Amino acid sequence: MHKARYFELVFYKTYADLRAEAARTYISFLWWILDPLINMVVFYFVFKVILNHGTENFVSVLLVGLVFWKWFTNSIQHALNSIPIHLGLIQQIYLPKLLLPLITILTDFIKFMVVFSVLILLLLLIGITPSVAWISLPVLFALQLLLVTGGGCLVAAINPFFPDLRILTEHGLTLLMFLSGVFFDVSVVPEPYRVFFFVNPMAVMIDAFRLVILENRLPNWFALGYVFVFGAIILAVALTMLARFDRVYPRLTLA
Repeated sequence: MHKARYFELVFYKTYADLRAEAARTYISFLWWILDPLINMVVFYFVFKVILNHGTENFVSVLLVGLVFWKWFTNSIQHALNSIPIHLGLIQQIYLPKLLLPLITILTDFIKFMVVFSVLILLLLLIGITPSVAWISLPVLFALQLLLVTGGGCLVAAINPFFPDLRILTEHGLTLLMFLSGVFFDVSVVPEPYRVFFFVNPMAVMIDAFRLVILENRLPNWFALGYVFVFGAIILAVALTMLARFDRVYPRLTLA
């Protein structure tokens, strides 16, 4: 199959998956918006109402943190099983296995852009105003997409060899959520520990999005450089594994 046909397949399958997902529920694609909003309400009630935790701008901080975290975690979890769930397809025809996690990652990116549009609307309604700093958002999107693609392709490459990775990934993402500043601003982290906090690239990304969107400040480009290097290394390892075991995966899933 010509490479151009592979790109067509990715976009067609992404479109088909989005339509199929929307058709499975009564309110269709509105669940893409309601899901993060329901999460926000639950966590707001727990942290702000019950535990009385958070600042005056806790709603906006929580909104930004959850939206970008959901993009990351959904992409990783969906890419994880992208090869096994397409077992029937890869046994019948040859496809570069890289395409399978890419389809799920592209699907989640499109859903994220819908949710992000709603996020901006909500922030405008509560008084957040755009600034010149917002021109850096495309760079931040590209960096997180690099991180998501690298992480998603890596777990997709490993999972057929180690199915227990699914359980480990679920627990790991839960732990990482609380270590990424989703529910709190980085200012609450004691100064001596912030260097360790920012070892987590998602903590860097969430903080950068909050600086740009909520505080109208440019992000820390040095920290984002670290995210770029981290994401590029993870993606390179993932691509190497997917290429190395490209012909092996169909036989593994038959075992």
